[in-house]
Parts: sequence; C-alpha cells; structure tokens
Amino acid sequence: MREKQREEMLRGTSGFTLVEMLLVVVIIGVLAAVVAGQFGGHGDKARINATRASIAAIEAGVEIFQLDTGRWPSSLGDLFTDTGAPNWDGPYIKGSQNEMLDAWGVPFSFKGGKGFKIISAGLDGQMGSEDDLFNR
Repeated sequence: MREKQREEMLRGTSGFTLVEMLLVVVIIGVLAAVVAGQFGGHGDKARINATRASIAAIEAGVEIFQLDTGRWPSSLGDLFTDTGAPNWDGPYIKGSQNEMLDAWGVPFSFKGGKGFKIISAGLDGQMGSEDDLFNR
C-alpha cells in the first residue's frame, strides 16, 4: 500500500508547467536571435527581436501574477518580491529585477494596471522616441 501512495505522489509532482515551457521557449528564442544577429551582421535587428521576446516573457509574468493574486502589479518589482498579495506564487520571471534590461542594457519601463505597458527605450536609449518597443 505504501508503494502505491508513493507512486501517486510522484505522478502528481513530475513534469513541467505550461508557463515553465513557455519561458524556456522564449529564452531560447532570445538567445537564438542574439547569436544569429552576431554572426549574420544584423546586430540591431537581433537586439530588437531579443527585446521583443523579453517583453513577451515579462507580459506573461504580469498576466500570471494577475491570475494568481487577483490584481495587477504596480511595478515590475512585484513580480519578484512578495508584496503580501493573497496567493502570490512568484517569482513570476526568472532572474532578478536588476536583470530586467532590454538588449541595449536599459531598464524596461512599466506602467501598471489593466492596460499595462512594458516599454523599452529601443536603439537610441531614449524613452518616448519613435524607436521605442512595447507590448500592445
């Protein structure tokens, strides 16, 4: 009887969640874009693609945070630090908040709420210019 209980416990805890698989795919895509850009001479295009992939990963983390806690994060820091929100099950993004940089090394900007925005300053490093990248 004990062996059967052990097998049932192991069966329920093995495998990867959809979120983990999605994050792995995004990370592989970011790495592939950066590597391809370096060898193909398309560094800026690769950085744009890598930044878009990072924005997508952050966006997924924000949406999962909202599903878990019932509220939207007020900052990207909420994805890494338990703010006391009920059912917080983070961190929602791998790494640390200090690693939340676009492909040019500039921190992402975040405007919270239901219509949240994740913004990269883009190639010129200036927020509010034409080359900014964002989700939505």
